Amino acid sequence: MSALGEYAPVSLPTEEILDRIAAAKKKLGQSTIILGHHYQRDEVFRFADFSGDSFKLARDAADRRDARYIVFCGVHFMAESADILTADDQSVLLPDLKAGCSMADMADIDQVLDCWEVLGPRLSQSTIPITYMNSSAAIKAFCGEHGGIVCTSSNARSVYRWAFERGDRILFIPDEHLGRNTGHTMGISDDEMVVWDPHSPVGGLTGDELERSRVILWKGFCSVHMTFQPEHCDRMRERFPDVKIVAHPECTAEVVANSDYSGSTEQIIRLVNESPPGTPWAIGTEHHLVARLNELLPDHEVMPLSPFACNCATMWRIDPINLMDVLEGLVVGKVINRIIVPKEVADPALIALERMLANA
Repeated sequence: MSALGEYAPVSLPTEEILDRIAAAKKKLGQSTIILGHHYQRDEVFRFADFSGDSFKLARDAADRRDARYIVFCGVHFMAESADILTADDQSVLLPDLKAGCSMADMADIDQVLDCWEVLGPRLSQSTIPITYMNSSAAIKAFCGEHGGIVCTSSNARSVYRWAFERGDRILFIPDEHLGRNTGHTMGISDDEMVVWDPHSPVGGLTGDELERSRVILWKGFCSVHMTFQPEHCDRMRERFPDVKIVAHPECTAEVVANSDYSGSTEQIIRLVNESPPGTPWAIGTEHHLVARLNELLPDHEVMPLSPFACNCATMWRIDPINLMDVLEGLVVGKVINRIIVPKEVADPALIALERMLANA
């Protein structure tokens, strides 16, 4: 919907849309900030006041108490976290409410509650729940209520240490691969990590498998990062013998093991930026970030790890017309697509998020 309650004409020239975004942003001034995730398309990303991965943007949202409106150019779970972390007199807006996350959808609160009910009587030791940022506010609230915490790919190892100081076992939701790769960095073997399938009775696990586990991994994944395969690393090294390969930890353990480095989007950016000019890089993550790095660092050769690397389809839902509508709405006093997390969910979720922020 447009700011005036009519559908924005999709036939508007791109330059006109971009000019209208810039004009509305200027009128709104410091009352409004735009947060842009690294996976966002360039036409939207260019207007971001702050950019980053989900962890950095969560901190940026929490720190900007002076902004009345926070327009989050990301996906739904990110906007929920921003609403939880910001003050009551601040409003978080998501330009397109359909911008979700397929990984977050692989775990719903009812499935998590069922899992927890099964685990309780079957385990003799304490279990600490950890949820990745890519999850609903309800699951974050569950973690806050049960002595758990939120993590991102930037601080997962620190969060694992925090959890093992408080319990004997971790339930990691919803990304199996980030959970497994983090476990490997902590010296946890595959024999000590089991996969809970929410679509199977008792998670598809025996009592002995659960009892010997140190990490219970939820059966979930990122469709973008699952496109990368170990042979992509081999082919890159055949073509570019000096190439450095870095994979996001949402990739499979086999891809991470066949890479030179692994890290979050912020860590990838820092790694490439700090490398000597002329260093060839093959990066296993969403292609908008890879293309942007290649453009910003002309003295480096930055390539996608796979020729079939794809964009994040749900992030792609945030387009310039969405952003234009939201900003022009604010100009005329209309708040479009505000994200509001109910207090009974927000309060315990805030506990888990604040634990995350304290374990950077």
